[in-house]
Amino acid sequence: MLKQIRPAIVLVIGLTLITGLAYPLAMTGIAGMIFPRQAQGSLIEKDGKVVGSALIGQIFADDKYFHGRPSATNAPDPKESTKTVSAPYNAANSGGSNLGPTSKALADRIKEDVEKLKAENPSAAVPVDLVTTSGSGLDPDISPEGALFQVPRVAKARNVPEARVRELVVEHTQGRMAGLLGEPRVNVLALNLALDQASK
Repeated sequence: MLKQIRPAIVLVIGLTLITGLAYPLAMTGIAGMIFPRQAQGSLIEKDGKVVGSALIGQIFADDKYFHGRPSATNAPDPKESTKTVSAPYNAANSGGSNLGPTSKALADRIKEDVEKLKAENPSAAVPVDLVTTSGSGLDPDISPEGALFQVPRVAKARNVPEARVRELVVEHTQGRMAGLLGEPRVNVLALNLALDQASK
């Protein structure tokens, strides 16, 4: 019996060391050498201080900043552990709301957001990404249309010409990867940092 169990135990230990230790360490090391910035979280610094990541969105509530997509992430309620509370861009709990197209709560939230945005810019159609959450709830980017929609509000709050803000949006618009994959996008944090720099 020991003759049969011993190879099984050796195999489990061997595979655990290979797939659970050696392989992850090797991949982490290779990724760190080939893509050092990405392997460290694509952190963005301002004045030597980390202000965010190019990969994870964050809240910008002030009118002088561009706002990102809504986030559906949540966190445990500190008052009652069986419930959750809204925690936008919570990287520890990435995920969508799981509300479907027939959900009244989702429809009401979108309707309220659309009305708020229409009041902000009544002459333009509201881009869909400004009222819908992404699958992860952490999306750091918005569409160029979503950024251009917000130009009048940002320009007014900063007391700068709309044309200058529009230029910054165009400068920070990234195209499709390799000209084929994905959609054009604007990183909200990078754009807001450029706005602050331009306002100095």
